[in-house]
Amino acid sequence: MTEPIRISPEGARQKITSGSALLVCAYDDEKKFNKVHLEGALSLTQFKSKLSSLAKEKKIIFYCA
Repeated sequence: MTEPIRISPEGARQKITSGSALLVCAYDDEKKFNKVHLEGALSLTQFKSKLSSLAKEKKIIFYCA
């Protein structure tokens, strides 16, 4: 498996606000997601349900708190 590409918080913010990336909270537990999610982030459950309809060129930024 390859190593994930790391990105700075500022770089992530730029990609998310420009619409070129999605922000996904990596927690599978909805209760935990509701407690720690960042504004605009999708839960892992939401991300999985939208996976088939996402544009292939869209970057995905996963985070955990």
